[in-house]
Formats: sequence, structure tokens, C-alpha cells
Amino acid sequence: MAFGIKRKELAQWKKQIDDGQIAFLTHYWLDDRFPDCKTVTKVGCADLHKLEQWGAKYGLKKEWIHNRKDGYSHFDLLGQTQTSILEKEGIDIHLQ
Repeated sequence: MAFGIKRKELAQWKKQIDDGQIAFLTHYWLDDRFPDCKTVTKVGCADLHKLEQWGAKYGLKKEWIHNRKDGYSHFDLLGQTQTSILEKEGIDIHLQ
């Protein structure tokens, strides 16, 4: 279950994706399959080749992309992978 996302943040993430940028959206998230994870970061891009290349530099497989018909395909980053990648990207995920 996702929560803690503001409409403005979601709209900005979608616009960045539509513009062909690598876009990041971090929000609170609860899933019984991942009891130690309280947040998820969705990393998307309309250009799937660009998204694949971005993911490859962090060891992410293209098969892990959530291909969406609405054009907002993305990787989900969780746990230590999330923390490590966001640090390398210079992104602070302290949520309020």
C-alpha cells in the first residue's frame, strides 16, 4: 500500500518521465512481502532503453522494469539497494 504522495509530486514525476528524463519518486510503502522496507523509490523514464541503461549501471536487470501501458514504466527500489543508489545519485530520501 502506497501513501504519503502529494499530487504535485506525482504530477512532477510524470512530467519528468514524459520529458524523457530519469525521474525519481520516493514514498512510504507497506507490503507484507517486505516487512523491513517502509519506503520505495520508483525510477521511471519514457525512453525504456535509457531506463535500461540507467539501471544496468547499478546492476538492475531490464526484466525488473514494471512495463506499464500508461507510459510510466519504472524500477522499484527497496531496502539497501534503494539507499545505495539514491546516495550515489545524490538524492536525500528523508520523508516528512
